[in-house]
This record gives sequence, structure tokens and C-alpha cells, in this order.
Amino acid sequence: MTQTTVGWHIELEFEEDTHRTRAAALVRLSDGSEIRAHGYASRHPSDSEQPRVGEEIAGARALNELAMKLLTKAHDEIDAESGRTSYPLV
Repeated sequence: MTQTTVGWHIELEFEEDTHRTRAAALVRLSDGSEIRAHGYASRHPSDSEQPRVGEEIAGARALNELAMKLLTKAHDEIDAESGRTSYPLV
């Protein structure tokens, strides 16, 4: 059995203002394609400012969307190759 090591590069960037955090996620796959996703978090006006928490929530939401897009991409490729419909277990 041959082993192959493959790496993906994932970038997360954040934009914040006083009440909102936006996260942009990007993954570069080994075939050269890129997938992008976004996540958002909003701070309630009565909550104290905690930028790290907003980043964690927005980042998690962006990564979750990225994961769903990766699953869709993989299943589309399976379907194209096999000629049948596959179903992701999510």
C-alpha cells in the first residue's frame, strides 16, 4: 500500500466592528481549487465587548459552511464518477 501525504491550506480572516464579526474562510485543495465560506456573529448591545468570542463564533460558522461545501463537492464528484446519487451523512 502506498501512502501519500497531502496538505490543505486554510485561511481565516476576521472583520469586526462594535457589534458584529465577520469571518471569511478559504481552503486551497491539492487539485488547485479553492472553496470559500463566511460566518457571522453579532453581539447583543447589553453584552460586554469580547472580540475573541465573536471571532470564535464567526470562525466556527465559517468553518461549518466550509465543511458542508467540501461534503457537497466530494459527493458531486462521486456522483459524476459512479453515475449514481450518493448521500452525505451529516
